[in-house]
Amino acid sequence: MPKRIAVVGAGALGGYAGGTLAHLGHDVTLIDPWPEHVETIRKRGLELDGLTPQEQFTVKPRIIHLTEVQALAKTPIDVAIVAVKSYDTQWATALIAPYLSEQGFVLSLQNCMNEETIASVVGWGRTVGAVASMISVDLYEAGRIRRTMPKGGDKYTIFRIGEPHGRVTPRVEELVKWFSGIDSAKATTNLWGERWSKLVQNSMGNGVTAATGLAAPACLGNEKIRRFQIALAGEAIRVGQALGYTLEKVRAVEPEKFARAAEGDKAALAEVEAALIPKAGANPRGDIQRPSMAQDILKGRRTEIDAMNGLIARKGKEVGVAAPSHEKLAAIVTRIERGELKPSPSLLG
Repeated sequence: MPKRIAVVGAGALGGYAGGTLAHLGHDVTLIDPWPEHVETIRKRGLELDGLTPQEQFTVKPRIIHLTEVQALAKTPIDVAIVAVKSYDTQWATALIAPYLSEQGFVLSLQNCMNEETIASVVGWGRTVGAVASMISVDLYEAGRIRRTMPKGGDKYTIFRIGEPHGRVTPRVEELVKWFSGIDSAKATTNLWGERWSKLVQNSMGNGVTAATGLAAPACLGNEKIRRFQIALAGEAIRVGQALGYTLEKVRAVEPEKFARAAEGDKAALAEVEAALIPKAGANPRGDIQRPSMAQDILKGRRTEIDAMNGLIARKGKEVGVAAPSHEKLAAIVTRIERGELKPSPSLLG
């Protein structure tokens, strides 16, 4: 029997992944709290867009409102993909937990470190993680999602899927096959190191675009902002190392190189900047490429700043590693959320 998949949170990433899986023939049910989004997909389908013709299609997956989830009691879910914001993880997991099949489990397809929250609801045996690295998608209007970065393909592995205990299990291998239909995917024995490495990547990009109002390439193209981003990465890497994580490359650069660049090593800084500075014409959608937090600010929504930069600052204090850039950025974005400041490059100048 085909596995039944539910995606809790059919926003940018959840809708993109779930919609693509449905397009590939999987049994997918999307669940979302935005009524207009749900009704639009029911009427005309979910329109997915990318940088190549093969990525541009319309799919009609089953989609239900939060108020209709009880209907899943007749068809229990084998894999529940939680793709909501970090601050919504607990209720989203609790929502789908009663409808898991006997062998059903929850896959976190999110930013930040949410597996522990999921396990507190369904148990560690029913918790798996999927790290989506170097992918940018945008739910720009109801029923329409576009990818604003090229596919990783054989050049860069986008999805890294693993168990909290680090062993590669049959269910992880099956998930890798599914996600390989979306983009490159692999099983990882280093879920926690992958998670923190993605957190480093997010922490140097998401909050910065939210604070400045600039697209991601424009931030990296500005020397002052770029060097603030390098400082963010270096601090986050030192905190992760102090916590005992084995870190992966960040934006194709060894983590130690980032840390040394942030600490004043000129040779390391030159190497890191060479990897970061956008190449002209490399991304035809660079002018609209904004991470999720910048999209949240534009839409007047709550951000994940506390679960990203705020978490790094707090963990840094626990292990005695200062993270002043993260404290500063978290404070700025929080004030922007409250309407006390407006996004501007001058905030990080």
